[in-house]
This record gives sequence, structure tokens and C-alpha cells, in this order.
Amino acid sequence: MKEKAIEQKLVMAVKKHGGICPKFTSPGFDGMPDRLVLLPFGKFAFVEVKAPGEKPRPLQLARHGMLQRIGFRVFVLDDEEQIEGIIREIGGDAL
Repeated sequence: MKEKAIEQKLVMAVKKHGGICPKFTSPGFDGMPDRLVLLPFGKFAFVEVKAPGEKPRPLQLARHGMLQRIGFRVFVLDDEEQIEGIIREIGGDAL
């Protein structure tokens, strides 16, 4: 399965849970995660989407670490089977 297909499945699953999953672009600040996951009750995280078996590039890992150090959650998604678990982890008891 290609990265784009996994990304589309993530968007649909987030919508099914009452949230939105906009594409995140940050001009001039490369390496930021691909998607924002915004769920009901203010639940939020970043998601980096990869093709199966692919890993984030060093700059992406650096950005993930930066976001995590200031309190944000960042997930790397490379298999559609991870989607529901990621959504549950972000949404917690709110879902």
C-alpha cells in the first residue's frame, strides 16, 4: 500500500470519529509532520505518514523531537492497521 492510500484511510477514520485531519504544510520549516489529527474535546496530535516499512528522515525525526519536547504528541504511521490505535491513543476516553 502506498503512503497516499494510508493517508486517505487516516483522514476517513478520523472523520468517522467526529474529527478532522487537515494536511499540515509549514513553508520555510521543513520536516514537520504530514497531518494534524483534531478530535472532539480538544484532542490533538501530529501524524507523519510513511509508506509501509519506511522511516522518517533525520530532519523529520529532529522536528518530531522538538514537538515532543514542548509537549505535543507525534505518531509515525506506516500501516493502515495502526490507524485505530493511534486515534484511540489521541482521543482517550473522549471516544
